Amino acid sequence: MRSLKISAFADEYADSFEEQLTALNEFEIENIEIRFLNGKNISVLKRNEVTEAKKKLDAFGINVSAIGSPIGKIQLDGDINDHLESAKRIFESANIFDTRYIRVFSFYAPNGKDIADMKSEVLYYLEKFVVLAREYGITLCHENEAKIYGDTPKRCKELLDHFSGELKCVFDMGNFVLEGAEPYTAYELLKEDIAYFHIKDALSQGAIVPAGKGEAKIKEILSAHREYAKEDFFVSLEPHLQTFSGLNALVGRAFKNPYQYADAKAAFSDAVTKFKELI
Repeated sequence: MRSLKISAFADEYADSFEEQLTALNEFEIENIEIRFLNGKNISVLKRNEVTEAKKKLDAFGINVSAIGSPIGKIQLDGDINDHLESAKRIFESANIFDTRYIRVFSFYAPNGKDIADMKSEVLYYLEKFVVLAREYGITLCHENEAKIYGDTPKRCKELLDHFSGELKCVFDMGNFVLEGAEPYTAYELLKEDIAYFHIKDALSQGAIVPAGKGEAKIKEILSAHREYAKEDFFVSLEPHLQTFSGLNALVGRAFKNPYQYADAKAAFSDAVTKFKELI
């Protein structure tokens, strides 16, 4: 049976990178999925900022499990060349951080179009990033998220099959719940290409809740994958319990979350506690 290696989006705890790392030490979490450092997205960091961040990581004894990049989170009629330049910076950062995984998305539709009808365009542009990642020794990992091409299990499978192992899966069971997909069925369909998991739980009415308190079947899926996986794997906490700006728009409906927190730190702390209790 394989082991879980816990990681987290510590930017959900604090903007300050040092506070993020301090919290991870306190929670005894040895890995981080980097997204925002001191309020700046990983895609805009200069090389000297990345090298300084690496020194801090080493000082705190924290490894980078993956980079939570925004690659592929643009409309298909956006500036792809500029997006590729941003990807190069992210890939260079990944090499400095000594991580092989980068989270990506599969594009939004241009205004007035349906992304479900744009498979060929999605594959054409996604291939540019897969080919570029190859040069840097990076593995791109696609996250299922609302309103991109790969927001359903079936379309995720299409993308993964097309790239024959060069594109892997970040499996977010909470996002599948929000899209009306049965998470364990989705797991069975995608499990051979899962690189790691995002830990988020949800109720189908739209609320994000602590791990084990929703419909995402986190415990069952992770238990099954510990038996199935050929090596230990990361589970990255992305709890979103402190409702972030635009969440209602992202899931496409209004809701009242049954879990309320005083601030981001309290929300993140509860997310860690509930997940550790669950596993």
